[in-house]
Amino acid sequence: MSQHPSWVDTHCHLDAPEFERNLSQALDSAAQNGVKAILLPTVKASDCDHVRVLASQYAETIPGLVYTLGIHPLYIHQAKESDITILKDQIEQSLSDPRFVGIGEIGLDYFVEGLDPQRQEWFFHAQLDLAAQYQLPVILHVRRSQDAILKALRPRKIPGGIAHAFNGSFQQAEQFIGLGFKLGFGGAATYERALQIRRLLKELPIDSIVTETDAPDIPPAWFRGEGIAFNEPGFLPRIATVLAEVRGIGRDEFATAVWRNAMQVLPRWSALLADNPNLNLAS
Repeated sequence: MSQHPSWVDTHCHLDAPEFERNLSQALDSAAQNGVKAILLPTVKASDCDHVRVLASQYAETIPGLVYTLGIHPLYIHQAKESDITILKDQIEQSLSDPRFVGIGEIGLDYFVEGLDPQRQEWFFHAQLDLAAQYQLPVILHVRRSQDAILKALRPRKIPGGIAHAFNGSFQQAEQFIGLGFKLGFGGAATYERALQIRRLLKELPIDSIVTETDAPDIPPAWFRGEGIAFNEPGFLPRIATVLAEVRGIGRDEFATAVWRNAMQVLPRWSALLADNPNLNLAS
């Protein structure tokens, strides 16, 4: 067994402005801490080329660096309906790229004020249709919108995905799992007051859980006391160690489980890593 278990970050916005100056350093730190796979979701159609380039550029540092393509609900005020055509073209262009693993980040956000729910739903449904057309898993933004998202998923044949930063009810969790989804947990679960998230983490089936940072967002509980400016993928092992403690299992066992879960739900990711003989994969 290696010194570090192999960790997978299923949600990390490496293209965010916070990383412009220190991305190489942040990824070096992540790699040194055993983070061997990171998923970079796109938030705007205009970012697709940049995200694809980043995934290739830093593949030597993080062999399991992959990306998804999509339009985030918080960015639909900048989007045009023609962006769906652009996104479709980008998906078709990326199908031959082994580092392209799905559609995302897409979804609905009923928490942030000022977002047009009908406009959100139009973009979300259009992107779900693309996921169904190309049979690609989706990375979902589900903030206070779990029921509406489940309703949109049910009539479509979509091969699962990840409900990122999940904070719904047990009943909603079970419905996502029944539709082939894993549930993402990260820094929010490191807060002792996050009772519902911790209960989900502790009691849901272990094969339904994946780890994430959502860096540079959702910093862990200790970030203020340690003067951390923003979240980074290199923090994932420490975050996940707390998640394992909440779950009540060993760190290495947890790392192996969440790695297996991520690869199961995103088969193109699994195929990429299976073709890389230099990777010492899950512990």
